[in-house]
Amino acid sequence: MRAEFLGKDPESTEGASPTLFATDRTDRVTYIAQGWKVTDPQVLADVGPVPDHETLIEIPEEVLKMYVRRYAQEKGTDS
Repeated sequence: MRAEFLGKDPESTEGASPTLFATDRTDRVTYIAQGWKVTDPQVLADVGPVPDHETLIEIPEEVLKMYVRRYAQEKGTDS
């Protein structure tokens, strides 16, 4: 599997930014998000148990907009 860089949070400092990647998996469409590890006790309590092979990350809305733009381009609905 390979990862294609889609973009990073423009508000973050160099080397410490939430980032979004698209993968080239052929069995399903997936994305890899690099973000801030969630450590807030209240958030962790709200979410509940997280399996050992998973983690929670927080990413800014600006990074999610990168997905929306890519999706629109692929579907031919961008304007």
